[in-house]
Amino acid sequence: MANEVTLRLATTDDAASIMAIYNHEVTTSTSTFDLVPRTFMNQRDWLAARSGAFAVVVAVDQPDGSVIGFGSISPYKERAAYRTTVEDSVYVHADHHRRGIGTVLLGRLVETARDGGFHAVMARIEASRQGSRLLHERCGFELVGIERQVGRKFKRWLDVAVMQRLL
Repeated sequence: MANEVTLRLATTDDAASIMAIYNHEVTTSTSTFDLVPRTFMNQRDWLAARSGAFAVVVAVDQPDGSVIGFGSISPYKERAAYRTTVEDSVYVHADHHRRGIGTVLLGRLVETARDGGFHAVMARIEASRQGSRLLHERCGFELVGIERQVGRKFKRWLDVAVMQRLL
């Protein structure tokens, strides 16, 4: 269970593990709207661009030390008025779902956002992904809207559930 997992800030040494988890979702699911898997250099650059309040946290399985999940906080929008709002992302390796890892990752991201002085955390989730929506509800997020047919992947239109937590 989640008590067999430790959380720590990601380093560029975690790029390959994060890339493997993420690219699996790119090619097999609608949890991301990316259509092209990341390269190793893309992943290293993505990690290098995140520090301080825009952190990436990894879940490390014990005792083997493998990265089995990650979460990140990113700027929500570019315009200055949005600077107190962030967006979260949480991904857990497919072999480790239903262990509570997403919950501990998202909980840490909420704490990180609060500690960073942010006011709101947003989540944009493909609307049919009930597990992700329930995870966010458990962590205090509320559904604030549905964006209809804003994405297209696997030859179908996708809606996005927008969820929010005020800090």
